[in-house]
Amino acid sequence: MTHADGAGSVSSGDLAAVEAQLGRTPRGTHAIGHRCPCALPDVVVTEPRLPDGTPFPTTYYLTCPRAASLIGTLEGSGLMRAMEARLADDVELAAAYRRAHEAYLVDRAALSEVPEISGVSAGGMPDRVKCLHVLAAHALAAGPGVNPLGDLVLERLGAWWAEGPCVICPAEEAREADG
Repeated sequence: MTHADGAGSVSSGDLAAVEAQLGRTPRGTHAIGHRCPCALPDVVVTEPRLPDGTPFPTTYYLTCPRAASLIGTLEGSGLMRAMEARLADDVELAAAYRRAHEAYLVDRAALSEVPEISGVSAGGMPDRVKCLHVLAAHALAAGPGVNPLGDLVLERLGAWWAEGPCVICPAEEAREADG
C-alpha cells in the first residue's frame, strides 16, 4: 500500500484530530492515508473489518470536514452524472477507472481479506460514480494518476486547506492556552 505523502501510523494526536473532524470517535483506523498541507490528517486508512466485526469496504475515508462539505456541493451539482456519462463514452477513462478499482482492492487486501466485500471497492468503482468523497480520498492517499475521477474531484476542489486547519485539536487548544 502506498501513500502519496509518506503518511503512515496513527498517533494519539492524529486520532484526536480525526475525532474532532468527524465529530465522533473514529472506527477501525489503521493508518493516516494522507495529510492536508496544514499537517492534519485528511484521509484515514480504515481496516476492512471494523472492531465490531462489520465488513467495511471504504478503505480510504475522507476526514476533513471542509473538503467533505465542498465535495458535497460538487455532488449536488450533477458532477457524478457527468462523470458516469464520460465513463460510458470514453474507453480510456473507463479503463483507468477500472485500474483504480483494482488498485483499491489490492490495497485493501494488503490489510486483510474480508470475504463479504471481496471484489467490492468503493465510490461505485469500476462502473459507476456513487461517492465523490471516496474517490477524492483514494486519489489523495494513492497520489496523482491512480484514480482519474478522484483526481478530477481534487482539481475541482482547489485549495480547500488555504484558510488553515479545519479543526483545532484538544492538544493544540492546550498549547494555545499555555502560550
